[in-house]
Amino acid sequence: MKTLVAVATKHGSTGEIGDVIVDELRNAGHEAKRVDPGKVRDLSGIDAVVLGSAVYMTQWLEGAGDFAKKFGEELRTLPMWAFSVGLSGVPKGNVQDPSRVGPVLLSMEPIDYVTFKGKLDPTVLNLRERTVARLGGALEGDFREWERIRKWAQQVASKLDELEAKKN
Repeated sequence: MKTLVAVATKHGSTGEIGDVIVDELRNAGHEAKRVDPGKVRDLSGIDAVVLGSAVYMTQWLEGAGDFAKKFGEELRTLPMWAFSVGLSGVPKGNVQDPSRVGPVLLSMEPIDYVTFKGKLDPTVLNLRERTVARLGGALEGDFREWERIRKWAQQVASKLDELEAKKN
């Protein structure tokens, strides 16, 4: 199945997660491509969508939210998965994904929605971002759990296989 992996990333870390998801989908025999959600003009020819975004200040990046709004009706008819990437809750060992990420996403009822731990590299942040991270007590480091990300992508691929089998 042709799957669009639309990923809003600010400093590249979330995009790297999107790349791993694309790799896993391709390894399972699906056609998959990662794109910036802001560059998508239409969803013609797309069989499924994985939509993901970095979370800043409890919100998805504007590109992901705009994508969800723009294609909301179509996304309700396509198989869709969603993920967020953030640092909230990392000290506790688990990301606490705020429901405020976007009511527009929740209204689309994705097949699955997951939150992954992210990465904080202060050398790529501007002064405002570094200040917010410091004030918020964000921990520096790469907390991404690659095996968990791969397993989730493999679950998406399995579900795509099921959906494809039902079509045929």
